[in-house]
Amino acid sequence: MVTGSDLLRIEDLNVGFAMLGGRIEAVRGASLRVLPGKVTALVGESGSGKSVISQAVLGILPPNATAAGRILFNDPAGPGTPVDVLTLPPDGPEIRHLRGRRIATIFQEPMTSLSPLHTIGNQIGEVLAVHESASAAEQRSRTLEMLGLVGFSDPRRAIDMYPFELSGGMRQRAMIAMALICRPALLVADEPTTALDVTIQAQILELLRELQQKLGMAMLLITHDLGVVANVADEIVVIYQGQIMEAGPAQAIFRTPQHPYLKGLITAVPHFDMKPGERLKSLREIPVNAGKLLGKTAAVTPLRPGVLLSVRDLVKSYATRKKGFFGTGGEAAVRAVDGVSFDLMRGECLGLVGESGCGKTTVSKILMRAVTPDQGSVTYFDADGAHDLRAAEGAVLQRLRTRIQMVFQDPVSSLSPRMTVQNILSEPLEIHNRGTPASRLETVATLMEAIGLDRRFLNRYPHSFSGGQRQRIGIARALALGPDLLICDEPVSALDVSVQAQILNLLKDLQKDLGLTYLFISHNLAVVDYMADRIAVMYRGRIVELAPRATLMRTPVHPYTRSLLAAVPFPDLDRPLDFATLQKGIAKDTSDWPTAFRDDGPRHAPLDLGGGHVVLARPDAAAADLVA
Repeated sequence: MVTGSDLLRIEDLNVGFAMLGGRIEAVRGASLRVLPGKVTALVGESGSGKSVISQAVLGILPPNATAAGRILFNDPAGPGTPVDVLTLPPDGPEIRHLRGRRIATIFQEPMTSLSPLHTIGNQIGEVLAVHESASAAEQRSRTLEMLGLVGFSDPRRAIDMYPFELSGGMRQRAMIAMALICRPALLVADEPTTALDVTIQAQILELLRELQQKLGMAMLLITHDLGVVANVADEIVVIYQGQIMEAGPAQAIFRTPQHPYLKGLITAVPHFDMKPGERLKSLREIPVNAGKLLGKTAAVTPLRPGVLLSVRDLVKSYATRKKGFFGTGGEAAVRAVDGVSFDLMRGECLGLVGESGCGKTTVSKILMRAVTPDQGSVTYFDADGAHDLRAAEGAVLQRLRTRIQMVFQDPVSSLSPRMTVQNILSEPLEIHNRGTPASRLETVATLMEAIGLDRRFLNRYPHSFSGGQRQRIGIARALALGPDLLICDEPVSALDVSVQAQILNLLKDLQKDLGLTYLFISHNLAVVDYMADRIAVMYRGRIVELAPRATLMRTPVHPYTRSLLAAVPFPDLDRPLDFATLQKGIAKDTSDWPTAFRDDGPRHAPLDLGGGHVVLARPDAAAADLVA
């Protein structure tokens, strides 16, 4: 029951949008509260109405939206009477006084939310200029203070940098600094860590928690990640299709969930305690019918043991400008891939794990012949023998391209908006002259059934499908030519946990039915743990540890691997993130690493620990040094 002490109280909120085909009710009768100095998490899938509620709180609903109900904001620095945000004129002085000053927001994507034409300091200082009429000197002084508060090691350097000069985590810190510069009473954080690596996510979560406690600020955290919620939220509100399904303290929500939707969300999250062969429980199962897809089944085509793809000593460097915008500082070579070697066995799933910028995607592009390496070899083995992928040309290259296909990270940008699903799925068949127009149409229909979509959807365009359905279409396109190897580059990072469970189960079913081999690239170790047979961990362009899944999860050796494992948030109150340990063993700070793994000695070399477990360490390291 909400009380007068609530900082924010939403009562019976209804938000609808006038569309060409009629009115869409995005939020229906939603009621929730945010207590002073506490964190309320609003949890739900994409399209559930979370962001619409945040827009209503901030008074930034689009013109075609109509809202009814009450959004009462009880500003501690105000007159003492709650203000109904919905009754304020959208561009009036009252809402502008609250928005950005007393109610601030952090948006999901910091790159598109920050102006590329202005420095970080200009954008943060602008908030002070608008809301407090601060002088230029005061703006700079307070901006430097806030940049230090949010974790910039050198605020005087960062204040004059542009967003493109910062990493994703640093851009998000700049966005947090902009939101908090006026010391707001309420912070609305809309998916603040979704686009970040797990170690950076852990840093941002700790930062938000510290700042919230230090500034006495309340937070409305909007997310679909229950692991994040378990580590920061005091109260939780679960929303589905615009309606509140369940709400209460975090302890009650996680320990005694009542609503089937909430229970489904919890069981859809992959975790490290899953038993061998255990499946994720998706909210909505996909009917998979891959048994006779293109006439290729595991029973008809038994897997031949052995290596399918052999990668040796791949190196790829890029030239970057040392300093200055006009080339005044010359160029420096950065090794994106630095001596990567591994074997991919037939029928297995090899997980390739690491943070953004470690070289994972560059490796996948080299395997697809989209990027030419500086040195190294890639050998593909089939019934005709060994083929050098780097040297292949003409008909041999054309045939090899059908054997290796890719599933991309973003299901929106990887599908042409101008092509129907039928055209998208038949295009690979047309390019490689497979069959007649009639047989191609039948193949496309079979592909649709294999991924659990109705063949009646063939004439639709990608925009009419959900994110998970679009990713399934991307998988079907990759399967059209009957490949042996699928390279899956972050195939579920852009999806909700429930849709993620659908796609992961689909990929597992397809692998079983078609005898596929996967190279599964991700920064989420919990996802890779569910999919992979073996896992390779990349750091700064090199594979620092490679082992069978169970070995790597149970007894990781390299400190970077341990950092990744420690940074995965669990949807479990009894297993909180250890922020203190994360700060000591953070991936970017190698000074606390054991001597065997530091970069201040001879170049590291692979050390075989037995049982397929290999770790990168100094060649003069003793076995005892590896666990020091």
